[in-house]
Amino acid sequence: MLVRFTPYAMVLPIVLCILAFTYWPILVSFDLSFRHWDFMSSDKPFVGLSNYSELVRSDEFWNSVTITLIFTAISVPLRLALAIAIARYLTTESKTVRALRGAFFLPAVTSSVAIAVIWSWIFSTDAGVANALLNNLGIAKVPWLQTPSLALWVIIIVNTWKQLGYDIVIYVAGLQAIPEDLYEAAKMDGGKRWHTFRRVTFPLVMPTTYFLLIVSVIESFQIFTIVDVMTQGGPAMSTDMMVNMLYRTGFTLFDVGKGSALAVLLFVFLVVLTVLKSRILGKRVHYEH
Repeated sequence: MLVRFTPYAMVLPIVLCILAFTYWPILVSFDLSFRHWDFMSSDKPFVGLSNYSELVRSDEFWNSVTITLIFTAISVPLRLALAIAIARYLTTESKTVRALRGAFFLPAVTSSVAIAVIWSWIFSTDAGVANALLNNLGIAKVPWLQTPSLALWVIIIVNTWKQLGYDIVIYVAGLQAIPEDLYEAAKMDGGKRWHTFRRVTFPLVMPTTYFLLIVSVIESFQIFTIVDVMTQGGPAMSTDMMVNMLYRTGFTLFDVGKGSALAVLLFVFLVVLTVLKSRILGKRVHYEH
């Protein structure tokens, strides 16, 4: 009898940890979204939907939603396009290729704070490498992180550089799974490189693309550290993402109820986007070659 329950007993600790540190905080956050709490008081009065109502009527909230959507719409396609283009040249097995894979993947496992600090220095107005290169070309200094129209592009560049290696590694695995016979057949039929990619490669890596699309969109909606270190949501709220607003609302202004409501809305946005992507792309994904 004890042997029968042994497997359940062995997984019980990790199940309890997941319940305690994942699902319980989610439930608490959902409950707090209907209450007013400032961390200081023991009272948490129920306020119904007022937190959600205040958010929806707030220009700051819709600005953060817009900025996050723009960031996602630009950074995700850019990441995936660069990743598959580079991965095509890293599918062979050699010491040089393995070293390049490691070099591309290194930023993905490097501290986001360290990356943000280094890139802040690169794009510094007075002592940055970017402006030093422009100066050598006779171009005046550009205030990258102080210009609303440029700051978001800097964040996109930095985030793409950081996450690109992960996408490349996943694409390399997907490309290596494609049988070489298909490429040989396409070559015999006189298929050019672009036609071979469009008709053979891309359809067969659609499962990989679909997976990376979902992961990339979720990551884009959750970006925080790079923005917080480099711009703090500025200038003029031009890089104020949803998670940055959530952090500022809950942990700077101590409006935990409204911050929790924003977290719930962020979750709803991600669920809706995931469902839409499944409806639109799900029929084009085939898991058998």
